[in-house]
Amino acid sequence: MDNKSVFNATICVIGIAFLIIHAVNIFLKKGRRRDENRLLFFVLFTIVHFATYLTFTFVKVNYSSDPLIMGFYTTFYIFNNVESLLLFAYALAYIASSKKIVKISTIINLSIFGVFFILDITNIFTHFFFYSDGGVYTRTRIMIISQGYQFISLVMVFIFTVFNKKVATTEKIAFSLYCTLPFVAIILQNAFPGYALAYISIIVSIEILFLFVNVKKNITLAQEAKRTKEVEVKMMMSQIQPHFIYNTLASISTLIKIDPDKAQEGLDAFTEYLRANLSSLTDTGLISFSNELKHIETYLSLEKMRFDDRLSVKYDINTSNFLVPPLSIQPIVENAVKHGILKKIEGGEISIKTTEDNNAYIVEISDNGVGFDINSLNKDDNNHIGLNNVKYRVQSMCRGDVVVKSEINKGTVVTVLFYK
Repeated sequence: MDNKSVFNATICVIGIAFLIIHAVNIFLKKGRRRDENRLLFFVLFTIVHFATYLTFTFVKVNYSSDPLIMGFYTTFYIFNNVESLLLFAYALAYIASSKKIVKISTIINLSIFGVFFILDITNIFTHFFFYSDGGVYTRTRIMIISQGYQFISLVMVFIFTVFNKKVATTEKIAFSLYCTLPFVAIILQNAFPGYALAYISIIVSIEILFLFVNVKKNITLAQEAKRTKEVEVKMMMSQIQPHFIYNTLASISTLIKIDPDKAQEGLDAFTEYLRANLSSLTDTGLISFSNELKHIETYLSLEKMRFDDRLSVKYDINTSNFLVPPLSIQPIVENAVKHGILKKIEGGEISIKTTEDNNAYIVEISDNGVGFDINSLNKDDNNHIGLNNVKYRVQSMCRGDVVVKSEINKGTVVTVLFYK
């Protein structure tokens, strides 16, 4: 075995050892995320890739023929492309792009992959990129073109991650290094044939991904989980406020003598309101918008019982077949009533509208109340604590967004987007 073979075999053994450790670490984790499953596929395939090259390194010492050389290197270049394809799939899952972007980019990427796959297979007969003469691997002048898919795929990953505002700086650096190091290694490997320099870059790049992307995200998610729990408790405390309970019970008490039937309706509605608020403490997942809407209707019926003509409600529900975090819309409605409409002597109207487009389900809550200074949202103001909590939960639980527009003395419009 010559020095090149020893060098390549050593790199493969080291790489396989590191990759097995990472694969076991991911596999044993409970509740793996989608991006972690993609990363596991990527790592497992890379192990197979390294093991295949290691086997070939030993086999060709004692046996070498044109069919063996052509067969192995064809497999080798296809494996390189598949590895780039799996990295692309992992990057898309990690950044959690919209379904539309994922679909279009995946179709483009698979199409390019298919073209180069056909070219690699065709090379067996055409010798476009390489050939074997007497068991000796020989590259043609256009050999670099065979690695075109890797270059294109890495560029796409680079664009999706480095230019994504949601990706942290350390994550951008990690992805950019993974995209650039193999490319540099490919160039060097063409200058120094026989040495598996690309494999060194793959090992280094994967280690960088684990340290600065996967591990960092796990730490961040653990911190966010703790913060989410604290926010949920704080939100619940803000939702069931003593003055609302006292005022509602006082209204029901007054109605008992003058309108017992209406008092009973109010008591039933108040019981349902408390039940829905308390049950959300144990609801860790998403619920249907229909259930959230029922809670909103219950709350508004209680407020209508107290304020009658001062509060007008308009519903324009065009779609309800989607999921939302529990108590994600109701606090916005409550804010609109308490801090918008009821601060006007004559009261006003609140409108709840749902629509759907190609990218998202849209819930719009508008009122013609007193409005507020939009800059106050950035302050720790009790008037907006419910709204800020909702925004955090919508973004963290279902990749949505909350957009607020308000003008003093004109009213407020809150748009909640639940991306598909």
